[in-house]
Amino acid sequence: MGDIRIFRTDGAEACELKGSSVALEKSLQVYIEKNLEQLLGITFLESEYSTGKTHGGRIDSLGIDENGFPVIIEYKRAINENVINQGLYYLDWLLDHKGEFELMVLKKLGKAYDEKLDWSNPRLLCIAGDFTKYDVHAVQQINRNVELIRYRQFEDNLLLLELVNATAAQNAATALSTTTKSSEGTGLKPARTAPSFSENLERSDVALQDRVEALKAYIEALGDDVQTKVLKFYVAFKRIKNFACMTIGVQKREIVIWVKIDPDTVEIEPGFTRDVREIGHYGTGDLEILIRSDADLEKAKPLILQSYEAN
Repeated sequence: MGDIRIFRTDGAEACELKGSSVALEKSLQVYIEKNLEQLLGITFLESEYSTGKTHGGRIDSLGIDENGFPVIIEYKRAINENVINQGLYYLDWLLDHKGEFELMVLKKLGKAYDEKLDWSNPRLLCIAGDFTKYDVHAVQQINRNVELIRYRQFEDNLLLLELVNATAAQNAATALSTTTKSSEGTGLKPARTAPSFSENLERSDVALQDRVEALKAYIEALGDDVQTKVLKFYVAFKRIKNFACMTIGVQKREIVIWVKIDPDTVEIEPGFTRDVREIGHYGTGDLEILIRSDADLEKAKPLILQSYEAN
């Protein structure tokens, strides 16, 4: 599906770089696992993880993503390999062995990650040289969080990862609403008495609710690959990785956005933007943006677009 062509433009004539999507080799899996956080926003846990004698399988890669969701990654190595069905089999195994996964997270990553762990949106990532229209249709019929990622290798040591399709489980919170309760995920673990994002949205005045909807509409219109994940205390907007996270300050009547932009590359404007590299907050992103008016919303859009394009 699809065709991506990359050209070198440093000469008088366009020179196309030749791409390859032959069967994924073990060396590429090792490279992806070593760079999971940079490539996919996932913290690596295990490779070739055995599901035991009863299930008799091995999960290619296991991890936990930046929103605390468990992640299974399966790589399609052979043309006739049904990586989607295989991944779904392992996803069901994972949901039946939560305690085993939680112990692994605690041992390998520590208590902070264990507290961040969220079972509301476990993910399956299938990585292959290509997918058919039947693959895309099949995952759209499945009540699971499945993402199809196409890869191509180009000369000059270039690797392309393209999000072909992403589906969300029906019981997962995937849209903002003043009447829809959010999922139970957290980025940073606050006090249990803290109101959820959805509760804060319900308590907000009409002007703030309208501004949240306008911001959501702008972000989701950036591209067909934008996914909206409503967690308990914040909302994550992502492509393959998060590019913006949002929460609400009801008393101050403000929207707080964190984007993945190096604060050193922008002029910090007190009261509007802030460097939060050393400050704990929900979600991900080093630059904080405060939106208290429609004018702030318009001023924030270029920064959000910059984060979207960079991630």
